Amino acid sequence: MDTDLLLKLGVALGVGLLIGAERERRKLAKAGSGAAGIRTFTVASLAGALSTILGGVAMLAVATGVVGALVALGYWRTRGDRDPGLTTEIALVVTTLIGALAVSQPQLAAMVGVGVAILLAGRNRLHHFVSDVLTEEELEAALILGAATLVVLPLLPDRGLGPFEAINPQTVWKLVILVLAIGAAGHVAVRALGARFGLAVAGLASGFVSSTATIGTMGARTKATPAVMSAAVAGAVLSSVATIVQMSLVIGATSLPTLQAMTLPLACAGAAAAAYGIAFTVIGFRHTSPEEADPGKAVSLVAALTFGAILAAVMLASAALRAWFGEAGSIAAAALAGLADAHAAGISVAAMVASGAMPPEAAVLPILAGLSTNTASKIVFAVTAGGRGFALRVVPGLLLVVAAAWLGAIPALLPAI
Repeated sequence: MDTDLLLKLGVALGVGLLIGAERERRKLAKAGSGAAGIRTFTVASLAGALSTILGGVAMLAVATGVVGALVALGYWRTRGDRDPGLTTEIALVVTTLIGALAVSQPQLAAMVGVGVAILLAGRNRLHHFVSDVLTEEELEAALILGAATLVVLPLLPDRGLGPFEAINPQTVWKLVILVLAIGAAGHVAVRALGARFGLAVAGLASGFVSSTATIGTMGARTKATPAVMSAAVAGAVLSSVATIVQMSLVIGATSLPTLQAMTLPLACAGAAAAAYGIAFTVIGFRHTSPEEADPGKAVSLVAALTFGAILAAVMLASAALRAWFGEAGSIAAAALAGLADAHAAGISVAAMVASGAMPPEAAVLPILAGLSTNTASKIVFAVTAGGRGFALRVVPGLLLVVAAAWLGAIPALLPAI
């Protein structure tokens, strides 16, 4: 007895029973319908498996053709119904193929079978979501995000182009996609939690990906919906909390002594960002009523493209400074890296400590330099994306965070001075 073969046939049998049970319930809900039920689906799945075992691809093609012909005949007989549909017929053909898949990849077949059953069982919820919950603008936003990720991104070259070969089109476009995704996440959070809490939660979560992009996205949202100003400011500043947490993790993973030297500055910066963000979360809760909780546009293509253009300009300026003036020590290098990404500055300096090129105490100043220039980039995005009102609320918080980091570093910097 071939136990492995029995297992594969068991998977085919189980998939047929599972999908067939769901279709049987649907069949009973439509009184008088002669659609395929649990027995038909189970036999179809076993037919796919047995045809593959006995005759390979050729016999599977014959079996699938027979099932398809029977499906076409059954659909022709019910064409006079008000809404005959094609779901059951197509599911029957798919079940046959899943049964065949169980012979070569039983685990994958089981996963696909369960997925198909879930999809069929969620009919009413999916229809409700598409017709009553999902708006036309949200569908358009999903298409834009999908096209940017699956169509445009693979077509872009993944190498440095332009002056000094400073601009990598794929890198820039990935950040454009990131801005679109952050905007979509904020939109979903606002619809789920309301503007008073949704933007703060979205800002904190998105900050783990890119605090700079989050600030730009929150600024664009305030222009579209001024009523959520305080909540958007909270999300923008709380994104800096994520920056500090993530920087602590990457520095610690690269060099634990560097993290120990940076513990007080990072703790002070994180506490300042959290306090400022929480304060605006409270203000947003008091001043943003549920009626004003407009989720806004799901994505802003203009804001995303603006972010990409500014980032490309920063990358070009950094490369030009390196080419013209060389590496003026670790501080200048970290500051240049910080213009685009604070984590890059921290990782590069921590790597030097790990290699023995500098002591941990000497890493404090260059890491703070990178954090400071990154704050300058955030300020630029706050002003350009959100306008004067948004910038007047966000910039003091950003300056407070970087000032707290420098104050926390005083004990480590005094011996060097």
